[in-house]
Amino acid sequence: MIVYWLVSYLIGNFLTAWWIGKWKGVDLRQQRSGNLGARNAGAILGKSAFVLTFLGDAGKGALVVWIGFFFNFSIWAIAVAGLAVILGHLFPFWLKYRGGKGIAAFVGVTFCLTPDLFLVMFILFLAFYPWFKSATLSMLASFTGFVAMALLLQVWFVIWPLFIAIIVIVIKHKSDIEKSFNSRFR
Repeated sequence: MIVYWLVSYLIGNFLTAWWIGKWKGVDLRQQRSGNLGARNAGAILGKSAFVLTFLGDAGKGALVVWIGFFFNFSIWAIAVAGLAVILGHLFPFWLKYRGGKGIAAFVGVTFCLTPDLFLVMFILFLAFYPWFKSATLSMLASFTGFVAMALLLQVWFVIWPLFIAIIVIVIKHKSDIEKSFNSRFR
């Protein structure tokens, strides 16, 4: 089990944006936010870089869940691996712990591990985006719905590691949240 979690962290260390930037001759760590995620890749390199980065990062989250199902691990163990892949994405050891912000990896994990909760998240994101006009604030609404439904369906005790992932992702987005909140509600 511990090997599975360590491998999951290492899979998280595969930063799609870094590789796409390398391919395009751009160090995304030196551009705009310096973040190695889909939003920064898209802002610097265009929509195709956004899509490729998002799919690559979501794919590694999905891969970790698939590996867990393949080996018939418990949902709890797979949720820990989901947290590990997200932490690997956020804090890659080989890039001095400066990675992405974890949204796409979280999407990949939840899409495959908890599709019902993912659907709630997705619907809430779509519902709140026209009102907030901010992906960041809509993400907060989505996360709130994810947690509320997990509590309501009484599955929180199995997927609690994903709650930790949400907390860490929100902390990583702190400045984005403040900016979005200030521009939307001032």
